Amino acid sequence: MPLARSLSVTSLSGLDEWDEEFDREDAVLFEIAWEVANKVGGIYTVIQTKARLTCEEWGENYFLVGPYTESNVRTQVELIEPCNAPLRRTIEKMNSSGCKVYFGRWLIEGSPYVVLIDVGFTAWSLDRWKSELWEKCGVGVPWFDREANDAVLFGFLTAWLLGEYAAQCDEPPHIVAHFHEWLAGLGLVLCRQRKLPVATIFTTHATLLGRYLCAGNVDFYNNLAEFNVDKEAGDRQIYHRYCLERAAARCAHVFTTVSQITAIEAEHLLRRKPDIVTPNGLNVKKFSAMHEFQNLHAQSKARIQEFVRGHFYGHLDFNLDKTVFLFIAGRYEFSNKGADIFLEALARLNYLLRVNHSEVTVIAFFIMPARTNNFNVETLKGQAVRKQLWDTAQTVKERFGKKLYESLLVGQLPDVSKMLDKEDFTMMKRAIFATQRQCQPPICTHNMLEDTNDPILNCIRRIGLFNSSQDRVKVIFHPEFLSSTSPLLPMDYEEFVRGCHLGVFPSYYEPWGYTPAECTVMGIPSISTNLSGFGCFMEEHIADPSSYGIYILDRRYRGIDESCNQLTSFLFQFCQQSRRQRIIQRNRTERLSDLLDWRYLGRYYISARHMALAKAFPDTYLYEPQEPTSATGFRYPRPASVPPSPAHSLHSSPYHSEAEDDDERYDEEQEAEKDRLNIRQPYNRNKDQTVDLPEKN
Repeated sequence: MPLARSLSVTSLSGLDEWDEEFDREDAVLFEIAWEVANKVGGIYTVIQTKARLTCEEWGENYFLVGPYTESNVRTQVELIEPCNAPLRRTIEKMNSSGCKVYFGRWLIEGSPYVVLIDVGFTAWSLDRWKSELWEKCGVGVPWFDREANDAVLFGFLTAWLLGEYAAQCDEPPHIVAHFHEWLAGLGLVLCRQRKLPVATIFTTHATLLGRYLCAGNVDFYNNLAEFNVDKEAGDRQIYHRYCLERAAARCAHVFTTVSQITAIEAEHLLRRKPDIVTPNGLNVKKFSAMHEFQNLHAQSKARIQEFVRGHFYGHLDFNLDKTVFLFIAGRYEFSNKGADIFLEALARLNYLLRVNHSEVTVIAFFIMPARTNNFNVETLKGQAVRKQLWDTAQTVKERFGKKLYESLLVGQLPDVSKMLDKEDFTMMKRAIFATQRQCQPPICTHNMLEDTNDPILNCIRRIGLFNSSQDRVKVIFHPEFLSSTSPLLPMDYEEFVRGCHLGVFPSYYEPWGYTPAECTVMGIPSISTNLSGFGCFMEEHIADPSSYGIYILDRRYRGIDESCNQLTSFLFQFCQQSRRQRIIQRNRTERLSDLLDWRYLGRYYISARHMALAKAFPDTYLYEPQEPTSATGFRYPRPASVPPSPAHSLHSSPYHSEAEDDDERYDEEQEAEKDRLNIRQPYNRNKDQTVDLPEKN
């Protein structure tokens, strides 16, 4: 099935404008998700980064609803008294009826209000609510599925909250309730079943059944129309979850997904075509000084190099200045996230680099959390040895500097052969002997609990990438999230990404893809696929994505071996780039960040809310969507200089190498100016003082 642009809003230039000021006093927005102030996956990033824009639009009438978790509240939320009178009465009424509902501000950009519900405190109602769910909706939830039990509790409590809020309002309210994912979806179903005065929106960020099917090594996307969805869900023991998700999608006034590829998936699996696609954005911070992000890259790269020096002590027989850092990160789903095809491509890349006698070394990081019981002793020892060598070098340097200074004071040129005495040589020899290593540098930085069954480690054993001296490709598996407080690799994820050269995300199932999006806004090239929402979005808006550092792998119409060869080709071509070519490519990648800014992509969510209000309250609100238009004005053209080859680069970087000469001219400022003309300026809310809400009839 081709990826057709068939939705009501499909491109950034296809959004209509609402310029009339609107009175928000009788409209309120509740956004409900299990990941409000509760980091579990990518939905947390969506809600956290979008909050500032939504607060600007709705002000005091915007409330996020999520589960109460004491550890998260202690570090992320400031508990306060509700300022909204109906909401204050609602919370008091629920608390007096056997619930525990908290109100506060989420300490993120925008400081949105949050309503946090303690689902565990109301667990005594679980059996009664399950019975009601079966009687009213025909959905049975087994007792052993704890996550589904939480979804039942959360759904009934959020429906109670919305119903009570409507009852506490003095005048008939206009409530918009936006539900994310199946864990929150039951609340939407109950709102419609109870006929509450609520305009509902349901967003699926990834279908449950789609994720399970893709993990089962099936040709998912080319057989979407053939699946017996009820049987497939039942075979995987998720039928009750699937029913909750499908009911929410079917009952919502407005149904949205995060990408075109997921829209096609939802149409077949959930049996409803999405009304709007709402791509995920980020809060993009632009630098005032040109190429400041390049300096941040250099600083972070130096910190990664320090870690590598320790990790490969005794086997550091490669040039770090000619070493390329690749990485893959995310949820540990071996095949869905493409770790399998990445490892196979690395083995083939290793062969190509060796037979071509390349001086380039590749170090590939796998940042995927898994079950461990602590750091690997050999890995920690490597960092200790590196520090010891550094301290020894500093000591010798100080002694050498003192003798040099004394020699210059008496007006004599130093005799270098006498500057280092026997004690210095002894100290250095002892340090060198300490770096002797009888084993290969470790693959994994931690002790795995299930080493023999780990998919990544088993694949590495099969392809034979053991970090030997002959290998031009080295692998480091870091099975936990990065943290600046780590004794091993003390870097936050953002710093780590900035220090790498290329992010590799050859996912088979990736409804959106925040990891390549984060790479893009930080100016780091990435590889994604035409089965990811991010990859499809970039293909739509960029004439030649690879020239901007966005490599898109074909995993839909090619077999595994063909896709692996294409990925190997991408990696080998990237390794052949000069340092200066990589700098230019990073400049181009960073310029694409405007496409991923919530200032643009937030308009999709605005449109969804307008549509929901018009459907739920047709006597009050009017919404007339325009026909979809092309992406003219938002399609980046092919750069004048491709591939990046900057012999006469103007201001492209602080570095210059006469050896890297080329006949092709490259003007960074000219190219950047052309790109700026290809995307219009965002809507300036502060300047126009208008509020983007639908007009009243």
